[in-house]
Amino acid sequence: MSQGDSAEEVYESVPSGQVSTAMDGTIVMINATLLGWLGLRRDEVVGRKRFTDLLTIGGRLYHETHLAPLLRMQGEVSGVALELKSTDGGRIPVLVSSIVKYDDNGEPALTRTTVFDAQLRRAYEEELLRGRKLAEEAQRQAEADRAQLQDALAVLQQSLLPAQLPDIPGVETAAYYHTASAIQLGGDFYDVFAVDRERWGFFLGDVCGKGPAAAAVTSLARYTLRAAALHDPGSALATLNAVLNERFATGDPRYCTAVFGTLTRDPGTGQVEIEFASGGHPPPLLIRADGTAGFLPSADGTLIGILPTGEFPPTRLRLHPGDTLLLYTDGLTEARVGDDFYGEQALRNLAVQYAGTPASELVKALSDLLTSFGEPLADDTALLAISAKR
Repeated sequence: MSQGDSAEEVYESVPSGQVSTAMDGTIVMINATLLGWLGLRRDEVVGRKRFTDLLTIGGRLYHETHLAPLLRMQGEVSGVALELKSTDGGRIPVLVSSIVKYDDNGEPALTRTTVFDAQLRRAYEEELLRGRKLAEEAQRQAEADRAQLQDALAVLQQSLLPAQLPDIPGVETAAYYHTASAIQLGGDFYDVFAVDRERWGFFLGDVCGKGPAAAAVTSLARYTLRAAALHDPGSALATLNAVLNERFATGDPRYCTAVFGTLTRDPGTGQVEIEFASGGHPPPLLIRADGTAGFLPSADGTLIGILPTGEFPPTRLRLHPGDTLLLYTDGLTEARVGDDFYGEQALRNLAVQYAGTPASELVKALSDLLTSFGEPLADDTALLAISAKR
């Protein structure tokens, strides 16, 4: 319809049927839309038929027993289901809404009725239902795909970590990996392994970024550090630095932070000798059995992989029976707690509560803490604790 269409043209061509009846039911006006549905001419209907004459027998009975009484009591009805009969004998399901118009004296003068083709509405509703079912099926499939992806990533993530930590005489080790996102690979890593009969190696690190590219760097870092463990910790990190810098010198640069160390235990005293080096990593936390704790002021090297060469000075310490050394990635200290970070001071305050306890108890407390932060955390967290047994 154009902007210049008259009211009469609009009335005749609207997609709904329009009919006006006198109070005795005689049709006084009917539009072309409804005439087309019925297959009738205007002169066959206006002044010659009642509205009920357009209905099937069942529709007529319902009109007389329900629609007409409601209309008399309320003055209007809406959405009543009826059936029209067409000249070819077919039935047309419709929804009818009627309203009584009153004259200036408040007397009922005319009933105006709008007729909607229920077949179109039914088709629309069926299409809506079909669309809803398709959306629900798509959601179920997306959830299934997400679960499958999570399972696959969990398996891949575990393949980048040791299946279990080895038993070391007189030493307890405990580790934990907290995943920030179930659908994205993280780049944190750790390991504990035998170097020779008396010496054990350990490391913990954090690769920049996430996803498959970070996982590839994680795998490369783990195998490189294991292979370089025969050297001192500083040389091992220097080897990893050279490997990463050469591999990723062009294209997308990749780097990591890491702490690498070795430990030996004195069977006579029960003390554990540790030598470690760090490359851009948060400082380890040393918790003494007497309840004191502090971050180790180690000589820290540069980020690993940024420069062709790097210096990673060693730090040496002794764990006395009951002492614990905690290594962690910054997913812990940079976890959001309200409007602030969790921070090193909060970590130290918690750790001293577990002074003198086995490494596993401290790691369990920290894992519970990470879980309590809720989801999602900004970054994965890896924990590795080493204790000298009492």
